[in-house]
Amino acid sequence: MGGKGVEKFVHDQERLIRAPWESGFNRILTPFEQFVKQETTSGLILMATALLALILANSALAIHYQHLLHVPVGFSFGGWKLEKSLHHWINDGLMTLFFFVVGLELKRELLVGELANPRQAALPIFAAIGGMAIPALVFTAISPAGDALRGWGIPMATDIAFALGVIALLASRVPKSLITFLVALAIVDDLGAVIVIALFYTEQLIWQFLVAGAVLTGILILMNMVGLRRPFIYFAIGILLWLALLKSGVHATLAGVITAFTIPALPRYEPSAFSRRMREMLDRFDNSHRPGESILRNQQLSAVVQTLENGIHGVETPLQRLEHSMHLPVAFLVLPLFALFNAGVAIDFTNLGAALSHPVTMGVSMGLLLGKFIGIAGIAWLVVRLGWATLPRGVHMGHIGGAALLAGIGFTMSIFIAELAYTNQPEMILQAKLGILSASLIAGTLGYLWLYRLGSKPVQIAEDAG
Repeated sequence: MGGKGVEKFVHDQERLIRAPWESGFNRILTPFEQFVKQETTSGLILMATALLALILANSALAIHYQHLLHVPVGFSFGGWKLEKSLHHWINDGLMTLFFFVVGLELKRELLVGELANPRQAALPIFAAIGGMAIPALVFTAISPAGDALRGWGIPMATDIAFALGVIALLASRVPKSLITFLVALAIVDDLGAVIVIALFYTEQLIWQFLVAGAVLTGILILMNMVGLRRPFIYFAIGILLWLALLKSGVHATLAGVITAFTIPALPRYEPSAFSRRMREMLDRFDNSHRPGESILRNQQLSAVVQTLENGIHGVETPLQRLEHSMHLPVAFLVLPLFALFNAGVAIDFTNLGAALSHPVTMGVSMGLLLGKFIGIAGIAWLVVRLGWATLPRGVHMGHIGGAALLAGIGFTMSIFIAELAYTNQPEMILQAKLGILSASLIAGTLGYLWLYRLGSKPVQIAEDAG
């Protein structure tokens, strides 16, 4: 190989090595764009995992699938023991991390997001309230009195990951402001679901543990007030809070939301001070760098890199850092595991008509399909007509109708509430899950077709006009 050939080979190798991270630096996403991208991917993974669970529950592997759900897992300290089935550990334990991320998202939205500006927040808040109240009324009207009525909260919830997964398939055919509206609506919806779980799906209260939970919450608030910023301290107290709520009768996953709301939202460094410090460090980096020498041998360079990392953590709030770092494991591990352990509904195809016409199934499915559409689109139309809120830029009521259909995808939170509403009633849980899955499939399909039919041209015209 000649001299030019060697130079070309080395140049090509450098391009191969540098291209991935160079393109990563060049591709800068806003926190909202990063959130939507991750939620979209998570929604697609959730679809695949839910399908896998359905296949397992209706195949020759069904008996092994059911056995996996009930495998006991526990630990003990001295005479104290805590043991639950694997299914319960997923729902009561791992899902606390999901609620923690929900709490972080809620806090950010209330501080600086779409819910921070009252005028911008008015439409998604009113629409979300309608999208929770009307489905509950529809369920109540269809379901019989007695234990079945405990499921009124099931059709109130919207699965943001699934909804964004569907809307992502439409690419440029919907305005970005519609995605923002749907995200804000789903976050208000999540807050409503958390409140409903806390108030209406709580077992008999044990006051000693409830007082312990209140004391631990006070400690978390105090830690925030005195400026403690280390996440592991909050996690340690959060685990104790989870145990206290688990024993108190309040659903333990609420510990995730409470802990999230106490995470500090102020940075250590001001942006101007951070900028000066980083420029100084970059100059020292350049002066310390010796071409051809590994960073492992250059202690000065390693020290500068560590200082740069510490500075970046200092200018970023713990709230931002945790939301960013926790979102991936929750989206790609916790929620798929939840789907795998909860979406496996054994369907009797020979008696499918009777199963779908069961009052609980009908109440859930009609609540998600009809209740969500009327509640969101109807209330949105009303408050805009009354002048209490305005439509987002580039969005018209047709778009709101499509988003209202997509909001009928009520997978994660709806299944979670179904497990709480019908504890020790497996038949009703199956009926509720059948209603959730069938309604989510129909809502996703109809919402996609609705928004696809609207097309991209009216959106572009509306945006250009603005």
